[in-house]
Amino acid sequence: MASKANKPALLIDGKRRDGRGFGDLRPLNIEAGILKNADGSAYVEWGNNKVLAAVYGPREVQPRHTADPLRAVIKCRYAMAPFSSIGEHGRTGPNRRAIEISKVTREVFENVVMLSEFPNSQINIFIEILQSDGGTRAAGITAASVALADSGLYIRDMVYSVSVGKIDGKLALDLDMIEDNYSEADMPVAIAPRNNEILLLQMDGNYSREEIDRAIDMVLEAGKTISAKQREALRSSYSGASR
Repeated sequence: MASKANKPALLIDGKRRDGRGFGDLRPLNIEAGILKNADGSAYVEWGNNKVLAAVYGPREVQPRHTADPLRAVIKCRYAMAPFSSIGEHGRTGPNRRAIEISKVTREVFENVVMLSEFPNSQINIFIEILQSDGGTRAAGITAASVALADSGLYIRDMVYSVSVGKIDGKLALDLDMIEDNYSEADMPVAIAPRNNEILLLQMDGNYSREEIDRAIDMVLEAGKTISAKQREALRSSYSGASR
């Protein structure tokens, strides 16, 4: 979180800087099946974020000694393109943040991909942030979930993710970069919507128990819209392929 010195106004006339209410998502558009050479792919525009996800596999495990005879191995790479934002990213390889996001994203999908169906194999998930404006972790998970579904791999559910932050003491859904930089707290959450199972919950800052409960309710409500967009992207992709 940025220094509070020269903090911009995050609330104007009771609304957020971009006019959204506290429970409103930024505009969201999802496309599936956009990369011909990938087994599954998706492109997400979420506010000013632009995210590309691709899935390859199952394929031979590299290196071979990491293979599991009982299940597939998931390898995930989250990366921000050097031109994705004002800051520099990835010029000397992945930084600590990218490594951490890659790890938690892999753990999310280890809970939904039916890995036992693909023993002695490897599934690669690539998430590339082409343009960044806050919430790229959630956008990446949402995009990768569509790419996995597009690949035809057996999955138990199509995960979505979104964050809830706290600005000027108020809970706010789906923070943009300015809100995130000057927020008091941020909590990205990933959900398997079939039974509303929480697959990821990270917290930066302090929340009361009541605030956590309210934040989860906000995520679940927003998830109805996100899941509908994911399903529509797949329907549109299949419809286009059948023509």
